[in-house]
Amino acid sequence: MATEVYDRLEGQVALVTGATRGIGRAVAAALADRGATVYAGARNTRDVDVPDTIPVRLDVTNETTVEDAVERIQRTEGRLDVLVNNAGVEGPEAPLHRVGTDSIDATLDTNLRGPVLVTKHALPILLDRKGGRVVNVSSGMGALGEGMSGGYGPYRVSKAGLNGLTTYLHGEYGSDGLLANAVCPGWVRTDLGGSDAPRSVEEGADTVVWLARFKPGSESGRFWRDREVIDW
Repeated sequence: MATEVYDRLEGQVALVTGATRGIGRAVAAALADRGATVYAGARNTRDVDVPDTIPVRLDVTNETTVEDAVERIQRTEGRLDVLVNNAGVEGPEAPLHRVGTDSIDATLDTNLRGPVLVTKHALPILLDRKGGRVVNVSSGMGALGEGMSGGYGPYRVSKAGLNGLTTYLHGEYGSDGLLANAVCPGWVRTDLGGSDAPRSVEEGADTVVWLARFKPGSESGRFWRDREVIDW
């Protein structure tokens, strides 16, 4: 299947969750640079410092804020073309049998339940026109084919679930024109990835931004790294 991307995004509207720092901030900035109207989701809008974006209160663990953010976009813009589910937490490093249930719940709440809820509420306006895009920021740590050892059990499971959401969205809504893709940004120097990570924030954000620019009819239901399809 041929993949074509928009060079400019004037007239299009994007919502990026977790846009206060790291990959989310870089993605929001890059989409705004290409002309999109970008709503930068944050638990505290005072933490948003991305030029030419619109801060919007959005805590993915609080459904009321999710509903309010989407309703604001619908009321103000009348459309939504791109949803980037970026907000996430690393969760506890220990193997599963050493992790408290509260930590499991918190990780799954942010990394899996959150994107499900944001997507649920965004779908009606994403589906208003062909070619709405959902980009789920996942991880190779959740890839079934790359091995799952090394701790971080709740994080790994949450990202595998996020990949499952991606394939579901493609299967359920692909015939309606929705494009849903997941992306592994690699090990990136962010608050989550740490200072020893080999990749810059810009490198990690590149494929996310590229997927957010897909034109209608492009590939969907895939898992990507460095603009190449990888195994689930």
